Amino acid sequence: MPRYMLLQSYTGGTACDLPMGEWPPEDIRAHIEFQRALDAELRDKGELVDSQGLAGPDLAKTVVSDGRRSPVVTDGPYPEGKELLAGYWLVDVESEERALEIAAQASAAPGPAGVPIQQPIEVRQVMSAPA
Repeated sequence: MPRYMLLQSYTGGTACDLPMGEWPPEDIRAHIEFQRALDAELRDKGELVDSQGLAGPDLAKTVVSDGRRSPVVTDGPYPEGKELLAGYWLVDVESEERALEIAAQASAAPGPAGVPIQQPIEVRQVMSAPA
């Protein structure tokens, strides 16, 4: 079965530009419960390999190394960066179509007042190394 990574970004969806830390507590709980329910559904179907939320970009580090000298470690990325990854799902599914269905379900997670946040979810097939 093909394996897909569904990447959830910090860039807000069209329905919600309010950072989650500013949501009412009951809306945060509803959002997290939605995520847990989605994970349970995928686990029950045998499709979930892994899913994780990631710490915010303010806690991220970027490492660059040439393999000879000490690596350069900097804080970041920063909000002006293009990619700010919030979390991911790694799924084994029958087809790309199924991966897209899961991404659509994740994109509709509830936000403030239960309104679907329409968060962009990038879907990418995991490639294996050539033999």
